[in-house]
Amino acid sequence: MPLALLALTLGAFGIGTTEFVIVGLLPDIADTYAVTIPTAGLLVTGYALGVVAGAPLMTGLGTRISRKRMLLGMLLLLVAGNVLSAVAPTFGLMMTGRIVASLAHGAFFGIGAVVAGTLVKPDRKAGAIATMFTGLTVATVIGVPLGTLLSQHFGWRLTFLAVALVGLIGLIGVATLVPEQPAPQDARLRTELAVFRNPQVLLAMAMTVLGFGGVFAAITYLAPMMTEVTGYADTSVTWLLVLFGLGMFAGNLIGGRYADRHLMPMLYIALGALAAVLALFTLTAHSKPAAAVTVVLIGALGFATVAPLQKRVLDNAAGAPTLASAVNIGAFNLGNALSAWLGGMVIAAGYGYTAPNWIGAILALSALALAVLSGAMERAAHRNTPEPAGALASVGQS
Repeated sequence: MPLALLALTLGAFGIGTTEFVIVGLLPDIADTYAVTIPTAGLLVTGYALGVVAGAPLMTGLGTRISRKRMLLGMLLLLVAGNVLSAVAPTFGLMMTGRIVASLAHGAFFGIGAVVAGTLVKPDRKAGAIATMFTGLTVATVIGVPLGTLLSQHFGWRLTFLAVALVGLIGLIGVATLVPEQPAPQDARLRTELAVFRNPQVLLAMAMTVLGFGGVFAAITYLAPMMTEVTGYADTSVTWLLVLFGLGMFAGNLIGGRYADRHLMPMLYIALGALAAVLALFTLTAHSKPAAAVTVVLIGALGFATVAPLQKRVLDNAAGAPTLASAVNIGAFNLGNALSAWLGGMVIAAGYGYTAPNWIGAILALSALALAVLSGAMERAAHRNTPEPAGALASVGQS
């Protein structure tokens, strides 16, 4: 593995910890600010919406800045946002800190995915992207559980200070190991925006919103679901998050391995299975062993789609990939925001802590429908594209 790719993975670990650690802290944060669990869940929504807005904004502003400097700037925002979250005396300032940190997310992963793809041979691009995203999955296995333990023993504010330190370590890694990559000479915001006229780019982003939204519909409210419905102790949430992270890790590696060769079949299988598992979670949530297995499967199936979807966007936006890549990261988080909001609504309406699982199943099934449509459109386009004369001649001679 190139050392530069390792540095990107380290930065991804810091951002991944920032994004997911909130899941295990929601009950404690709600108690501190005297708000309800659905209101505390808005911290997930706020972060996700910050990523959605920050991805195109920060990437657009940085079209003339070297990719390495952009990565460093994003990690500085990450550190500042987590420090603000740690010391925030009010819920409003806590939300502000989350949004400041979120502005780094989309641009870092979007630019990082482009940089990762340049560090390896073209036929290993999806694998390199998956390697970078491994940092995000490892964050759920190590960073999030440790953050939850810190919160349980020393308070959630120390958790955010620890996450800020992780971001600082990631910044040092990128500064030390990632080579200078000047901004493309022909970088123009108009050129970057033009790729959004491609329906396949838009379909891939819509799949990202709906598919990953399905995952977060269940995971955002995992802590109250597991304690109030399944009967796990509060301390068990840490280990359930470890299981979720292990599933993410495995799914990310599988998705990266097969996306270079069987991208669309990978999406069909993962999204279809994800919809089924989320629907079943309304039943398995009432059994401790079954709930634990389901949490692993949700992580694995959800993250099996990450590298394929990111590669599909990059492939269809090959002429100007940076903004499209960053916006697709925003699309992941738009799905997070949508599902966290919808999940909070059904809980507040009195349908119980398992109701968000049905929201997740519907979102994942919608993503599968779009994947089937995208594949059909691609096959039709290939059928309607005439073969080059040279290719026809060679066929005739064979």
